[in-house]
Amino acid sequence: MCGIIGYIGPRNVVSLVVDGLRRLEYRGYDSAGISYFLEGELQLKRSVGKLSSLEAILPPTPSDGVAGIGHTRWATHGKPTEDNAHPHRAGSLVMVHNGIIENYLSLKKKLEADGRVFASDTDSEVIIHLIDSAYQAGHSLEASVRLAVLKMEGSYAFCVLSEDAPETLIAVRSGCPLVVGIGEDEFFVASDIPAFLSHTRKVIYLEDGEIVQFSKKGFEISDFKGSRLEKEEHQISWDPVMAEKGGYRHFMLKEIHEQPRAIVDTIRGHVAQEAGEVLLSGAEQIGDLMENCQRMILIGCGTSWHAALVGKFLLEEIAKIPVEVDIASEFRYRDPHLGSGDWVVGVSQSGETADTLAAIKEAKGKNVPTLAICNVVGSSLSRETDAVFYTHAGPEISVASTKAFTTQLTALVLLAIYLGRKRGHLSEAEGKDLIHQLLLLPKKIKAVLKREDRVAEVAKRFFRYRDFLYLGRGVLYPVALEGALKLKEISYIHAEGYPAGEMKHGPIALIDENMPVVVLALKDKVYEKMISNVMEVKARGGIVIAFAEEGDTELAPLVDEICFIPKVVAALSPVLMCIPLQLLAYHIAVFRGSDVDQPRNLAKSVTVE
Repeated sequence: MCGIIGYIGPRNVVSLVVDGLRRLEYRGYDSAGISYFLEGELQLKRSVGKLSSLEAILPPTPSDGVAGIGHTRWATHGKPTEDNAHPHRAGSLVMVHNGIIENYLSLKKKLEADGRVFASDTDSEVIIHLIDSAYQAGHSLEASVRLAVLKMEGSYAFCVLSEDAPETLIAVRSGCPLVVGIGEDEFFVASDIPAFLSHTRKVIYLEDGEIVQFSKKGFEISDFKGSRLEKEEHQISWDPVMAEKGGYRHFMLKEIHEQPRAIVDTIRGHVAQEAGEVLLSGAEQIGDLMENCQRMILIGCGTSWHAALVGKFLLEEIAKIPVEVDIASEFRYRDPHLGSGDWVVGVSQSGETADTLAAIKEAKGKNVPTLAICNVVGSSLSRETDAVFYTHAGPEISVASTKAFTTQLTALVLLAIYLGRKRGHLSEAEGKDLIHQLLLLPKKIKAVLKREDRVAEVAKRFFRYRDFLYLGRGVLYPVALEGALKLKEISYIHAEGYPAGEMKHGPIALIDENMPVVVLALKDKVYEKMISNVMEVKARGGIVIAFAEEGDTELAPLVDEICFIPKVVAALSPVLMCIPLQLLAYHIAVFRGSDVDQPRNLAKSVTVE
């Protein structure tokens, strides 16, 4: 979850940019760098580790320029080294970048064929070479940027400086956040408002497909085609905590809306779409250790256990590998039978959950290889296991997990594709298609988020009810469990999740006009069975809230409320389907006046029994 800061103005550029990076530290990083002017030349200073390491190599005297850029990097493509740290240089240009360039391999091959030499292992470096290629051909800096973005595919935000134009700064947004700060005779651009909030409260939010060009006198915003845009200015009146919320009412809502970006960060560096393969960059040891894996045991607690349940479906379907799922607190207190060919995988957002850590130690005590799927770099779980797959969701402040869950699911999809290809159960064509669908997922999540008002309408109708039942089948059964958990956690409403086929084995006795039933339905091989479940609920006077695929005209007339999600392949449906369930729980909790981010009796990480 990288951080960008750019500045143009009369103040000490170096100290201001470093201060901005420090205010973005909460985003997480393992290297940092800045670029600034000194005697008319652009200087690059980069280091691995914390900002203190960068500050130690900065000059004691201020720069003599008016513009500078800075970056904090969390390595996902290329190890955390000085060469891979930003800014990157090509010719007289330097650049910092967040996001992922999906077609960077093909771009890099073409650039290398033209004689371009790359100094890093990142996908980011192709951007500055693309821009410099156009710049060397005689185009202006702005035109060169426009020509470059036309060739790029993916999600990105970047800033560019040129030695030939020391009073110009250009920034671009497409899929990754970027906001402009307007001061007195000075301007800022950053990944997040806290980077410059102590200097100005006047901001403009850039949208996807927009470019801003700054000078000492002002700035212009345009779209990728060059059409000038007039943008509304906003006045920020947040306290420091609210600043970190990015203007959202609660951290949970912010984190729900961060999921497209979080999933991009989980994917980046891990896919080779041309070959239909998953690369385990940043977790290379997984591949070597898993060659002889014959059975996997996934363990977790709460939301992470639900992710593990989804993982069972994915790994067995895609990789054809037997999978068991255990609640960590149960695993640690029995004598699990583990042997040669077994792998134990601990799933955890924080990497500090006591039961999950104890379960991993139990497995290690029986000489079984272990893997962590974890969000927090350097956590206890990541240190305890033999290998780590970091999700890179970024800090998750709200107790109710949202983006950590969907990035865990994304990591499990990637792991399933990797093993499926390695074990010969997934063809190259199938791998290509699944990776293609995975890369489309952030865009589809954005489409779901745009329908938040519709989910809020449903929440307003039902927030006074005291009991809910959630039903799903197949890979969506764990999502029903997760949806019910979210509602319980933050609204204090009793809710239960069940496999829909189990409804007649008990829960059907509870159904009446006072218990809404939330149904998760895809047009899959059990769709007709789900229709039958809906009819059974309605025959008993029940209320049905359905979440279904776009174009489902058969289900809509049978239910009381329906919300749609874009069509998606079954393997990725849990990621997409859980988004409206998160929004439903959130808005019900808000209508009930609950403390959304810090619900009673709950902690973010359960580090004790």
